[in-house]
Amino acid sequence: HNCVSAGITFILSGFSEYPQLQVPLFLVFLAVYTVSVVGNLGMIVIIRINPKLHTPMYFFLRHLSFLDFCYSSVTTPKLLEILVADTRTISYVGCMMQFFLGCTLVITETFMLAVMAYDRFVAVCNPLLYTVAMSPKLCSLLVAGTYTWGGLCSLTITCSLLKLTFCGSNVIHHFGCEYSAIISAACSDSYFSKMTCFIIATLNEVCSLLIILASYIFIIVTIIKLPSAGGLQKAFSTCASHLTAITIFHGVMLLLYCVPNSGSSWLFIKVATVLYTVVIPMLNPLIYSLRNNDVKETIRKLVNTKMFSHPM
Repeated sequence: HNCVSAGITFILSGFSEYPQLQVPLFLVFLAVYTVSVVGNLGMIVIIRINPKLHTPMYFFLRHLSFLDFCYSSVTTPKLLEILVADTRTISYVGCMMQFFLGCTLVITETFMLAVMAYDRFVAVCNPLLYTVAMSPKLCSLLVAGTYTWGGLCSLTITCSLLKLTFCGSNVIHHFGCEYSAIISAACSDSYFSKMTCFIIATLNEVCSLLIILASYIFIIVTIIKLPSAGGLQKAFSTCASHLTAITIFHGVMLLLYCVPNSGSSWLFIKVATVLYTVVIPMLNPLIYSLRNNDVKETIRKLVNTKMFSHPM
């Protein structure tokens, strides 16, 4: 029956129930996506060109920006397309690919944020051993581990979706191939897939949050013991932007996947998905660049060189 499924085309409902909002939404999402692409790619370039930023923290941040850039690029172009095009279709293969990539990137980002919490823990609690403890080899291993784990989890969930049959109405009540929207379009029993997704999502959420909580408990204990207020300020400022990013990311994830969705409307799911597919990737570079003097300094230098290198 999967050969039959492979030939189908899904219709993405998007925000079609609000015809008058199509153009305003298109313009808003296009603006946010542009800021996101420029912000994340800018962040990668800034970290590469400023030797001061060649530290483990920025190594992870560069990967976070890469993940955010990829993630918004997996979903947003299709969203923009269905807002202005008459045909709002996506092929079965395209849909599964979009789901697989999106899922991989979300799980990888979940653990990238956990790795960054561990990095902050080492920086605050063992500042003298920081460069030794967070060696380039360990950093590369941690990053490779997050990508591999993200890919494996996503592959498992995607395979459970490939076992489903689709017949009759192939409408996906969403602007992209989001998990619950694919499940509700299937006409075969989806219990196995739901259990698979639930176990993996819960395991990942619990593990990543435990790493983050443990890291921050140690950080807080260390900060409390610090004699000087200056040290306190410095320790807090290193963690503030990371904490902001985590709170927004996990807050939306928990809202979307841990609130029983029998009562939640498609509109709620779409809005929540917009938050983490379109808005969060835009916020992360802003959160990190606005709070960081080294990043601001690099941007200032770049702007000045560009300004003065062009003849008036």
